[in-house]
Amino acid sequence: MSDESSGSGESGGADPTGESAESVRVWLVERTYSDDEQNIVILVYATPDGGRYFRKERALTSFTDVRDTTAAVDARPENLGTVDDPDERERYATEAARMREAHDPEDLV
Repeated sequence: MSDESSGSGESGGADPTGESAESVRVWLVERTYSDDEQNIVILVYATPDGGRYFRKERALTSFTDVRDTTAAVDARPENLGTVDDPDERERYATEAARMREAHDPEDLV
């Protein structure tokens, strides 16, 4: 799992998956609101195979505090968790593929 740091930046190289030695491109697969705390939005991004994920939590201070959410981000490998559940891995892979087909990485979603 990870904290707020997204490792955003250019992934470099010509690899179509967006992976490089410094970062891994992950795609938005889930957006939920925290049950534990009010005004927390949880964003989950996953690798195209669904096997690794990157989680971001955002505190919304007001209804006017709307921050951009992009279709993909580049995360540092050490900030990625492993998806152990096969059903969740498949769901993440399916949603990551859908996002990749429908959006450029920097598209706002």
